[in-house]
Amino acid sequence: MSAEIPVQSAGNVTRLRLRFRDWRRTRPFWAGLFTLLGGVPIAYFPYATLKLGTMSIAMATTAGAGSLIIGVLLITLGLTMWFQKATRVFAGVAAILLALVSLVVSNIGGFLMGFLLALIGGALAVSWAPARPQRGAARQESDDAPLDPAAPPAAEDSDGGRRVG
Repeated sequence: MSAEIPVQSAGNVTRLRLRFRDWRRTRPFWAGLFTLLGGVPIAYFPYATLKLGTMSIAMATTAGAGSLIIGVLLITLGLTMWFQKATRVFAGVAAILLALVSLVVSNIGGFLMGFLLALIGGALAVSWAPARPQRGAARQESDDAPLDPAAPPAAEDSDGGRRVG
């Protein structure tokens, strides 16, 4: 490869994948996903008619409205964890409390599937902390400005590079 040949740019799929990876790493992504997925069975099972062979099972009870509210709130909290990462602790605690309430209100928490997913998602949200910025990316100062204004000027190497003393 010569210097005259331009470097091929990454394709659209690769670029989108890298942008999604950067977005995912700056927020409690897995906590939001587990919480969102936990709300689906909690809201779905009270309104579903399940078929086992020729026998149909309807789980519709008076708690159907409560199950729907809990499921929709868990889905909303999962999306909140993704797009409002500053409220992750509140959303995590609320997800844990709604998961516990779903045990009583909505068919043992969506047959324990929704309960466990929402509980894990809430715990992940509460325990998530933003990553520290990388050392190289945090320093964007020019070479002429000292790193610390109170520090003495940096000594230069024999090759002209700067050294922090």
